[in-house]
Amino acid sequence: MKITEQIKQPIAYEMELFEQKFLLSMSSKVALLNRITHYIVNRKGKQMRPMFVFLVAKMVDNGQVNERTYRGASVIELIHTATLVHDDVVDDSNRRRGFFSINALWKNKIAVLIGDFLLSKGLLLSIDNNDFDLLKIISVAVREMSEGELLQIEKARQLDITEDIYYEIIRQKTATLIAACCSLGAASVKPNSDHIESMRKFGELIGMAFQIKDDLFDYGNEAIGKPTGIDIKEQKMTLPLIYVINNCSKKEKSWLINSIKNHNKDKKRVKEVINFVKDHNGLDYAVNKMKQFQGQALEILQTYPESQYKSSLELMVNYVIDRKK
Repeated sequence: MKITEQIKQPIAYEMELFEQKFLLSMSSKVALLNRITHYIVNRKGKQMRPMFVFLVAKMVDNGQVNERTYRGASVIELIHTATLVHDDVVDDSNRRRGFFSINALWKNKIAVLIGDFLLSKGLLLSIDNNDFDLLKIISVAVREMSEGELLQIEKARQLDITEDIYYEIIRQKTATLIAACCSLGAASVKPNSDHIESMRKFGELIGMAFQIKDDLFDYGNEAIGKPTGIDIKEQKMTLPLIYVINNCSKKEKSWLINSIKNHNKDKKRVKEVINFVKDHNGLDYAVNKMKQFQGQALEILQTYPESQYKSSLELMVNYVIDRKK
């Protein structure tokens, strides 16, 4: 059995029901909109975010979920999908998960409007049901994601990222959404409880580990089909590179920065940078940091009694680290 299927097992019924509710939450009177939302739903990814919502809810409330849990999962998926559609426009990307992106098929104008539509649908789903506590969790996540993206763009221009700034960028850009999933799951069944903050922290730690794992893929992995050095070509400062830049000689540092600023399209030079980072322990350093975040996330889980939901969350934490793509 695939690891994702194993993780999903204790919430298989909820995930099936969620898919029906999620499609309904996107419905519209506009035929074009429905055609596009069907296209989105039929090309879904692993659905890790709703899985976090249901597993956390069931872990903190003895296997129980309620309508708020389903709404929370739908809201997070609506807003996540909206950000992906907008990201593809921003990045001028024609593919998403191996399929054509919305902007490639229907052009940028429609893609931006679809993203806006999904965002508003998510917000209204919460407002119409008076889920204001869930809405606050989501809204904070959207604000942080936007800030993280802009902070990364600003720093990419100057290439002056310290490790602390890097952590702040990935916390906002990636970890904040997973943190929102976990705190939403807890808030849906145990409003105003301590579980909400402890699960938020748990999700944030997994998100940090998840992003560092993504950074490591840039240094070579055949399975993901992503060419190596893509982050360097896009002048994205990732942890292996930041560590090496801050721990090499002045001369080597200026060569690295010059390579990224002025020679990032030169395949040979990019390969030299990759090898330099590998030779100067950049990857080992990043792997250790990733494992620290993983360890801290597992520590939080240990405070909960044993259950199949807790076991699935432990599997999920390890899957984030061990995945091949």
